Amino acid sequence: MRRHLLVPVLLLLASCASPSARQLAPPPAPAPQPPPAPTPGVPTPVTPPTASGDMVFDAWASDFYPRAVKAGISPQVLQREFAGLTPDPRVSALDSRQPEFSKPLSDYIKGVVTEGRGAIGARKRAEVQQLDAIEAQYGVPREILLGVWAMESGFGAIQGDFDVVRSMATLAAQGRRRGFAETELIAALKIIQSGEFPRSQLRGSWAGAMGQTQFIPSSFLSTAVDGDGDGRRDIWTSPADALASAANLLAKGGWKPGESWAREVTVPADFDWSLSEGPRLTPADWAARGVVRADGLPFNGADQAALAQFVAPTGATGPAFLLFPNHFAIRKYNNSVAYALAVGLLADRFAGMGPLVKPWPAETALSLADRMTAQRALNALGYDVGAPDGLIGLKTRASLRQWQKSRGLIADGYLSTAVVRRLTTEAQPSVAPAAFAPPPAQAPAPQPAPAPAATEPVTPPRPSAPGPQSSKP
Repeated sequence: MRRHLLVPVLLLLASCASPSARQLAPPPAPAPQPPPAPTPGVPTPVTPPTASGDMVFDAWASDFYPRAVKAGISPQVLQREFAGLTPDPRVSALDSRQPEFSKPLSDYIKGVVTEGRGAIGARKRAEVQQLDAIEAQYGVPREILLGVWAMESGFGAIQGDFDVVRSMATLAAQGRRRGFAETELIAALKIIQSGEFPRSQLRGSWAGAMGQTQFIPSSFLSTAVDGDGDGRRDIWTSPADALASAANLLAKGGWKPGESWAREVTVPADFDWSLSEGPRLTPADWAARGVVRADGLPFNGADQAALAQFVAPTGATGPAFLLFPNHFAIRKYNNSVAYALAVGLLADRFAGMGPLVKPWPAETALSLADRMTAQRALNALGYDVGAPDGLIGLKTRASLRQWQKSRGLIADGYLSTAVVRRLTTEAQPSVAPAAFAPPPAQAPAPQPAPAPAATEPVTPPRPSAPGPQSSKP
């Protein structure tokens, strides 16, 4: 009953309400809507501050910006460091170069392991007072550190003056080494963003190596240390910081305190040279094959328990070595046999050791055409070297040893001009002429065709896009 009486009362009250009041009352304001939340995981878009004028570079920069933000670089740092940034034509030229002739390893070693460098190293060893503490902490001999210092920057004299940010941006935009370059560019930007060093301090080689011991930015972040106790990791102006950082890198790379880096050895007349760059055996196992120290001294206790690899980098006519694990630790710095040999031989010189028992031979530089011709010939003969690129690496040398051994030759894997001639002569009949012949000349005057000489080497066409060439042999 109460429910029925309530409805007429509500209707009567509604009819008595003022019409003007109903008309003047504003409608309720809509509730404010919060701004849409950004999609998780998607960085805020960042626009390059200025155009460089290079379409490829600008397109890469626009693509790189959001990746850099996602990697932790603030938009403010990106805007500041990329303002006015242009590609460096010097870096582009250096990255694409491929010398016509490669420097023979013997010339390289003789050029860097000198009496003059030995004297400078002895003086520097006395100047850097922290070497005792660095050696004690990391277990890397000071002589090895001095060898790295000498090779990387001439004891700090030649560090490079390229803007590392600009260099890495140039390499990344070119695309050939984009992954490496972008990683190092982000690392350089992180150094700047942290406030540890400004961009003006990040100077180095065209490929991004910085300071007296030439650290790339990512290695600086992970491995550089304070060696002089001032609270900074200044690899540019502090020799102690640079050498302690190098020691830390080598220790992380597997340096074994107490072991040698390598020892020069001699071999018997009937030695199987195909073992070069092959098995890793103890010195006793090598001695069973006639391989002994060239100086006649015994191996120390640590070396006797280590596994070593036999190498003859200039073939059977040059010095041979047993490489211990510390040699390969040095190659974590620069993965080159020649570089690691130079560092080690300089270290031996700093330690007072004499020259090698067997001197380095005189070598003839091979042209890029010679090297590619040899690779094409090996491929044609069934010895796979991969795509010919003119770089005589481990795979090419291993295939060359197989070919040499199958022909009853000394299987040392050494490519000489005589070997190039023999390879191409042997391979030519089984390969279409176009595989070796150079591009045809333009409308030469008619000449009587001479009879082809069987021993004449055939030159391959020069590649239209040169491949990468290491700056060190």
